[in-house]
Amino acid sequence: MTTSIAVFGSAFNPPSLGHKSVLERLQRFDRVLLLPSYAHAWGKVMIDYDARCELVEAFIDDLNLPNLELSRLEQEMAVGSEPITTYAVLSKLEEQIPDADITFVVGPDNFLSFAKFYNCQDIVKKWQILACPETVNIRSTNLRDSIVNKRSISHLTTATVARMLDDRARYCFHESNDE
Repeated sequence: MTTSIAVFGSAFNPPSLGHKSVLERLQRFDRVLLLPSYAHAWGKVMIDYDARCELVEAFIDDLNLPNLELSRLEQEMAVGSEPITTYAVLSKLEEQIPDADITFVVGPDNFLSFAKFYNCQDIVKKWQILACPETVNIRSTNLRDSIVNKRSISHLTTATVARMLDDRARYCFHESNDE
């Protein structure tokens, strides 16, 4: 039997209720891989990769959706600080799980810039693409701005992620971080 896998790549810088609104609509898939960017292709400033993975794991636990899992595939593929392309990730995943039916989930920011993706036309030919906009207009930028300005974030992310962001200095942000 073919396994259906949705690949949801994001900076998760940090995970927000906007991400949650996308993930809740992916329950028809057997597996949904949350794939934090290891090195962002367009130079986005991000908090430490391991710290973002910790946040994603807590986020997954809070959401309690049975098909969600953290994927560190980009870290496994990384060579120095070179960005990992979506095409490379999907190809590697197809190599690892050849009988899987793979769908790349594109959020609103990536949907508008999809033409800039490396081998975007080959991605469309080889794999399914699902444009899945957020139904809750809360972005990682909102979280970072609230943290920098010392405002509450409990209404912007899940409870455990909010506590982690409040408690740990390693998740600190500066005004210069991009979305």
